[in-house]
Amino acid sequence: MTETTAVPQGSKPSPIALLFAMAIFTSAALVFSVQPIMGRVLLPLLGGSPAVWNTSMVFFQAALLVGYGYAHLLQRVRSLKVQAGIHLGLLGLALISFWPLGLSELVGLPDTHRPIPWLLAALALSVGAPFAVLSATAPLLQAWFARIRQGTEEGDNPYVLYAASNIGSFAALIAYPALIEPIAGLSLQTMGWSVGFGLFILLILGLAAVVWRGDRGVFEAPALVASAPITWRQRLVWVGMAAVPTSLMLGVTTYLSVDVASAPFLWVMPLALYLLTFVIAFSRRPAIPLTATLVAQAAAAAVCTALMQLTNGEWAMLFFLHLGTFFFTALMCHQRLAELKPAPDRLTEFFLWLSLGGVLGGAFTALLAPAVFQTVIEYPLVLCLAALARPWARTRLKRDEILWLAAIVPLCLIPPLMFWWLGADARPHQAGLTWDLARGIVYFPLAAAAICAFMVRDRARLFFLALSLIALAAAQIGVRYDWTESGRSFFGVVRRADVNFNQIGPVRILMHGTTLHGAQAQAPEWRCRPGLYYAPTTPIGETVIVTQNRTANAVMGVVGEGTGSMAAYKRAGDDLTFFEIDPLVDRWARDPERFSYISDCADGPVRTVIGDARLTLRNEPSGTYDLLLVDAFSSDAVPTHMLTVEAIREFLRVLKPEGLLVLHLSNRNLEITSPTLAAAHQLGVPYRHKIYGENPDAPQMTESSTEVLVLSPTAAGLVAFDIDPRWRGNITTDTAPWTDDYVNLFGALVREARAD
Repeated sequence: MTETTAVPQGSKPSPIALLFAMAIFTSAALVFSVQPIMGRVLLPLLGGSPAVWNTSMVFFQAALLVGYGYAHLLQRVRSLKVQAGIHLGLLGLALISFWPLGLSELVGLPDTHRPIPWLLAALALSVGAPFAVLSATAPLLQAWFARIRQGTEEGDNPYVLYAASNIGSFAALIAYPALIEPIAGLSLQTMGWSVGFGLFILLILGLAAVVWRGDRGVFEAPALVASAPITWRQRLVWVGMAAVPTSLMLGVTTYLSVDVASAPFLWVMPLALYLLTFVIAFSRRPAIPLTATLVAQAAAAAVCTALMQLTNGEWAMLFFLHLGTFFFTALMCHQRLAELKPAPDRLTEFFLWLSLGGVLGGAFTALLAPAVFQTVIEYPLVLCLAALARPWARTRLKRDEILWLAAIVPLCLIPPLMFWWLGADARPHQAGLTWDLARGIVYFPLAAAAICAFMVRDRARLFFLALSLIALAAAQIGVRYDWTESGRSFFGVVRRADVNFNQIGPVRILMHGTTLHGAQAQAPEWRCRPGLYYAPTTPIGETVIVTQNRTANAVMGVVGEGTGSMAAYKRAGDDLTFFEIDPLVDRWARDPERFSYISDCADGPVRTVIGDARLTLRNEPSGTYDLLLVDAFSSDAVPTHMLTVEAIREFLRVLKPEGLLVLHLSNRNLEITSPTLAAAHQLGVPYRHKIYGENPDAPQMTESSTEVLVLSPTAAGLVAFDIDPRWRGNITTDTAPWTDDYVNLFGALVREARAD
């Protein structure tokens, strides 16, 4: 492998190098700012699913591959002047093809039965051409710089400019949640990016003019001297080391999104860290040396693997643990790639193979894994595989290394044996050993196993084996409520479980991600009684009772089907429609072998409309519904497009004059009540707000603490709630309302953190 000559420490970059760095910085900022903007455009059309971002990332990686492939092929044109002319021409054509930035009218409405093809087509038609051409700019300019400055110290190491590219990307991603999204609406964001693209073309023209003016022969610079050919083994190493960080990035993104919110401000954090690792790895003097990275990565990976199934602890601790593990793992892979970078004449080929690895890693996590795996096992799987990117020791195993590995085996057998014993014999329960207690106990042997794994970190293959054993053992902790079935779709993972409770007997539970989304007691006396948030004692139950007391033929709609609990309220004269985006959830709710609210408890047929409710409700006539319940959470993530001024106005449109719009606001991580109240104020509609605390004397699983905001087109619709002072109106708020153009989820996260 031919190594590049590093620029001596302390040497200052030339003015030409600074100009190239500025152009590369700008192109990268545009490339990575368009990703959250387009995510924000597309998210409301597919129910706010985190898979929207992961699928989008696969597209952007593929478009990056196309751009890098074009940059590599363009090097076959010997004249830099012709190369520059071709690239400027394509930039101009790309500008004409998309202006202004937005969703192409050619894609139509999304198909929720086949969302991935629609999403990829929408991105290709809307932003594919400008993104691909723009992404080619960074490797092209680095290759041009190497030719123009060949024979100089900085010309021998154009990879330093790659750090400028990633700094631009990192800056754009940090600016989006911190400045762009809180300040600018979506329309201003898209127009600003479009103008920025046009200004970038002028910047490239200016760069060409300055370079040409300084030396008219610069564009006739000879080609670089060819270095030794790259072996296929080396190319495969590049691809593998590039694939792992991309796959982990999407895994961490899903982990963060599923229990907080599907929002660009959360999505950009892993991507920003991903780019920061490139900055560090390809800088002249890395801020974190590889030796330190290897130690930190081993410790973080061992702990994270052991705690992978821990979802109900301190959210902040888990948040930083997973992000930290991802950061050091990505940094390790990218520093290893920096060690293996080829000579400058192979630069565009190097980036082409890195881009291919990114596409393969992203496609595995976002496209293949959901189709192959019924649970999210790709994240721990890739984290284990990342151990193989560590340096491989060629010496014989030491005695203590063998002993450390041997100790891991019995430690990792404790969790499966304990849970098997707990499920197969009544004696553990009689002795006071419960599932929750057992889950706490098994973390001690897993922690010990993590320490043992850390001790063999210098043996890549042993470390991989150790992490794999820990991951398999930790997976037993995820068998919450003794799962009997798991299913997966574009919109997430759903699980069905059966558990016994002392007062009501067996209960069938539905989980979406890590959040309880419904339950049905199996005992005859409880089976058709709605539980949890939908119990008659909760605010949601109260609104149904009020509605049914007004008419014997109530027309009710429910956005979000879950187990179909609301169907238990349906009387013979009522009309009930579920608006559900996930066909898998509807199949489960209608299958009496799983849940029987719809099949056995509802008096008469129940309709389901598949698709995002913001789109499908447009087909409903105005003034149709007596009650519309909006309860469309994905795991515990908030679909913000359901709480905007425009959404609430559309929901109110389909209500009768005294109809009730019920917005379910209960969640763990975001303060969403204030912007929803602000939306009601802006619309000038009456409302009532109530927070209900679960009755401690009620049988477990029969009700839950619930927060609800009820609105009505007229004040007469809310008269029935005035007898209970817990239903409050006229609540002041300084928070700005959310709109389809403006959503500030970061502010909601901060408000909730302050409240805690």
